[in-house]
Amino acid sequence: MSVGDFRQKQYHVPIAREGIPFILAAMFSTLIVAVLGWGILSLLLLALTLLIGHFFRDPERVSNAGENELVSPADGRVISVKSVPSVRFLDKPAMKISIFMSVFDVHVNRVPVSGSIEGMHYKKGRYLAANHAQASEDNEQNWLWIKSAGGLDVVITQVAGLIARRIVCWPRIGDLVLQAERFGMIRFGSRMDVYVPENSEVLVFQGKRVYAGETVLCRLNP
Repeated sequence: MSVGDFRQKQYHVPIAREGIPFILAAMFSTLIVAVLGWGILSLLLLALTLLIGHFFRDPERVSNAGENELVSPADGRVISVKSVPSVRFLDKPAMKISIFMSVFDVHVNRVPVSGSIEGMHYKKGRYLAANHAQASEDNEQNWLWIKSAGGLDVVITQVAGLIARRIVCWPRIGDLVLQAERFGMIRFGSRMDVYVPENSEVLVFQGKRVYAGETVLCRLNP
């Protein structure tokens, strides 16, 4: 696959393309009910349509991160920062930063650091609440290993949540990716785990609000 192939799936519109079928279905249902004259149900379906549109929104983001800085791959709230003895693809200790995305957050995911995709691994699993500690182990998830332009290893994991039922990831092994560009999404409430070298300078803390492509999570040290 060439470097530009996956970007054909992420040309920007205000709504994530993965959400368009849901929005159109909700709009059609609202229209039919309105034509039938069911006023209260029409209003409820209209509200649902607006909520679905809000969930699949895809705003532009501007990154001011420095050369050795890593930006958040997801909107949400940091729920954990801890050291782990090893991570998939890499048999060495790492710092793990976990971000919980509620149904009210933007769910389009962005690349945390420029580099190349060295490995991918998809795992089927359960659908525990994404803010549950065991979700990182048991839930459906998709792993991406990125080798940064500086030669450092970063691993990110898209983790499905309680009602999330599809993980979307566009790039493939060998693709070159750029910091803050869109690479996929997770539908309806989910989690993102970020694994960085143990000597990284983590700049966020539990409870901090972060924004995909903008908030700097840490500085990567050589």
